[in-house]
Amino acid sequence: MFLFLLIQGTSLAAAKTTYIQLRVYHFQNSQQEQQLDQYLGNAYLPALHKLGFKQVAVFKPLKNSENVDKLVYVLTYSERLENFAKLDVNLEKDKQYLEAGKAYLDLAHSNAPFQRIETILMRAFDGMPFVELPKLKAAKSERVYELRSYEGPTEKLAANKVSMFNNGEIDIFKKLNFNAVFYGQVIAGSTMPNLMYLTTFENMADREEHWKAFGPLYKPMSEMPQYQNNVSKNVTILCAPTAYSDY
Repeated sequence: MFLFLLIQGTSLAAAKTTYIQLRVYHFQNSQQEQQLDQYLGNAYLPALHKLGFKQVAVFKPLKNSENVDKLVYVLTYSERLENFAKLDVNLEKDKQYLEAGKAYLDLAHSNAPFQRIETILMRAFDGMPFVELPKLKAAKSERVYELRSYEGPTEKLAANKVSMFNNGEIDIFKKLNFNAVFYGQVIAGSTMPNLMYLTTFENMADREEHWKAFGPLYKPMSEMPQYQNNVSKNVTILCAPTAYSDY
């Protein structure tokens, strides 16, 4: 009986996964950006830390200034899905957060700090069921974070792409030291079915070198019959972490 429980306990431990939330703030001008940065850095991140979200990443597209729809990404993760479900309620109970974020939270309707907020919820892949902090030496201002979203034409084909990652593609990224932060299957979002993942690099030259090395290793796998036509749209966004991001 003891052996059975031990084996069962090991199985349950191995089955643990991580849930990942990507909160996307859409804004249009520098005033909104300043309001968001002050709120996120001075109120939101400190409050998340108190609630047990120890490492929070905040990053922006490198081409934000060129786009009408400008973005700020806030990446959090937890082993418990309910931590996201009750996040807003817990924030409302935090007096320190309410005071630190007062200037932002009390803004009038005519001076909104964003156009809209989007939330994407993911479950980490079996091939990497956790979030891993990047091991980078470069200053944050030099780093390049690459966020990719692979949309599938059907649910089955989207799951096939996830399987492709779990059965070899993640191994290639690890072998080449892409410093992946997460691989996640989207379980709630606006462009489902899809998966998302985040890789990180010292700088743009480092990114180019990594992808150049990736091609020859990935080509045999990409040509396998069982993995054909499993991506209908690939969205790639190159970003940089903010100064107040935890990594």
